[in-house]
Amino acid sequence: MWTASVLTLFPDMFPGPLGASLAGKALAAGLWQLEAHDIRDAATDRHRSVDDTPAGGGAGMVLRADIVARAFDALPSIEGRPRLLMSPRGAPLTQARVKEIAAGSGPIIVCGRFEGVDQRVIDARNFEEVSIGDYVLSGGEIAALVLIDACVRLLPGVMGNTTSSDSESFSDGLLEYPQFTRPAEFEGRTIPEVLTSGDHAKVAAWRRAEAEKLTKRRRPDLWAAWQRAQGRDKGE
Repeated sequence: MWTASVLTLFPDMFPGPLGASLAGKALAAGLWQLEAHDIRDAATDRHRSVDDTPAGGGAGMVLRADIVARAFDALPSIEGRPRLLMSPRGAPLTQARVKEIAAGSGPIIVCGRFEGVDQRVIDARNFEEVSIGDYVLSGGEIAALVLIDACVRLLPGVMGNTTSSDSESFSDGLLEYPQFTRPAEFEGRTIPEVLTSGDHAKVAAWRRAEAEKLTKRRRPDLWAAWQRAQGRDKGE
């Protein structure tokens, strides 16, 4: 079963929002599992210390390599699973990477705190640093929730319509086209006529054109990458 194992100083933050909506229903139904392990359980002193001052000086504290390693090594299942460290300096999380993680047996996720994690344990345990955006959070827990939610919704049986993720933003490199539903008119604004025409080919063409237009306007970086993937000149 797909299992997310989280190493954190705040295990009570889990499942949090993962216990509601699609993810929560799937968790209750046994479609996936969540384990929240307290890093402090690996501490050896009576104060359950897990951090120390930065070598070389500076503000804040750093999670100790020996403590994180001990917490990681105590996990019952390690082999063959992604080893992730949520970090603002990590590689940006993409939908493609989410699909890869969702297709496996589930990740082990370390939630950083303070000024970060001792580099030696990152290297020694081969952690993959992952970022959910160019900003800094108080810790990796919220980022871990985001990553897990993105994966869980792709697991078999979680989403009611198994094809609904095929046209979502980033699924094919583009942002998703605009969506509409009833009522037919809202404050003088109507649903585009093509969407009520019953012509599936025209609807598909309209949606693709709108997705391209939206991506080009809002995310020129994605647009350029998509153009390259299509073998087109990015200035087109």
